[in-house]
Amino acid sequence: MSPTLVSGAIALVVVAWLAACAEAGLARVSSFRAEEAVRSGRRGSAKLAQITADPTRYLNVALLVRVACEMAAAALVTYACLQEIHGTAPALLAAIGVMVLVSYVAVGVSPRTIGRQHPLNTATAAAYVLLPLARIMGPVPSLLILIGNALTPGKGFRRGPFASEAELRALVDLAEQESLIEDEERRMVHSVFELGDTLVREVMVPRTDLVVIERYKTIRQALTLALRSGFSRIPVSGESEDDIVGIVYLKDLVRKTHISRDAESDLVSTAMRPAAFVPDTKNAGDLLREMQLQRNHVAVVIDEYGGTAGIVTIEDILEEIVGEITDEYDRELPPVEELGDDRYRVTARLDITDLGELYGLEEYDDEDVETVGGLLAKALGRVPIAGAAGVVDLPDGRTLRLTAEAAAGRRNKIVTVLVEPVERSSDGTREEKPE
Repeated sequence: MSPTLVSGAIALVVVAWLAACAEAGLARVSSFRAEEAVRSGRRGSAKLAQITADPTRYLNVALLVRVACEMAAAALVTYACLQEIHGTAPALLAAIGVMVLVSYVAVGVSPRTIGRQHPLNTATAAAYVLLPLARIMGPVPSLLILIGNALTPGKGFRRGPFASEAELRALVDLAEQESLIEDEERRMVHSVFELGDTLVREVMVPRTDLVVIERYKTIRQALTLALRSGFSRIPVSGESEDDIVGIVYLKDLVRKTHISRDAESDLVSTAMRPAAFVPDTKNAGDLLREMQLQRNHVAVVIDEYGGTAGIVTIEDILEEIVGEITDEYDRELPPVEELGDDRYRVTARLDITDLGELYGLEEYDDEDVETVGGLLAKALGRVPIAGAAGVVDLPDGRTLRLTAEAAAGRRNKIVTVLVEPVERSSDGTREEKPE
């Protein structure tokens, strides 16, 4: 076997090894880390900053060098095998075996491991070679990428082989494992990716949870509802709750009554603002950008039949990124708190079966609802707000009075319900307590 061919093949494999090492290192060095290296006075950091300013171009150069060297090495090894081994088929099989082993170990595994373990050192060293090499090659790498993208099905031309979303997510997970970012930051980045696939109907407040006011109600009644419910923006309904005609803001109500006390008797429709309507299939990320541009914080969500599906606020969308937004008054509550005299404070999400057990019932069920909050809503025939009370009959003939207590959380949902037995008079009728 010719020593010249062997030496040439080895030299080409070494160059391919260096190019693969440069690829792996550059893929893990961000412009931020390069700027940090410049500030610390690290040698070669200025060249590295030039690379990270346009990483696609230099990654393409490294990729082109690696592929060219691997192909050239394969050609030399094949030629050498054909000279030394009798028979074309055995020679080709030998060349394929050698190059598969060399490419896998020397170009595939080893350099990428080193590049990932020492990305800053590797990328800095590669910058000394890639910068002049890119100037010599000129537009050749970009042209080859354009040709490759033109032959690949997709959405037009791209500047280069961008990482997929899955690869970017994997990089974020790796950054968290290496303690470069916190776990909460990792989850937030993942949430940003997921927001692009989230529909408005997945984040909206459904119509069943809405507190609305009819347009023929007075401003005084709207103020009372706003103060009792804790909401600063309340949808205004027309002929029915499915017909939202506007949004009334608490600050507008206060401003109007502050100017003139007589305004309390005006209709709420005189103080409402026009409502923005969006389909429930709209992308949540797109809606967030629209809300920012239009300086709008609330929109009415419409379903495919044109009815009101719910409302969505800018906070609802932000919660998909940062998690549940709570305030200083929120606290973890026990599911059941005994108050004495068969009185209990329970969470609105408590199962009605558990409620029945508190009063000695082996089985208590309702085919329409599953929670205490749902039981109260059924008794009232509307969404309960703080102070609302209703009565329910137990299977053994006893009657319970359910009272919604103070709301909590940004959506002002009822979180606790006061449960107490209703006393009966001597003639068997209920003795209702005044609200």
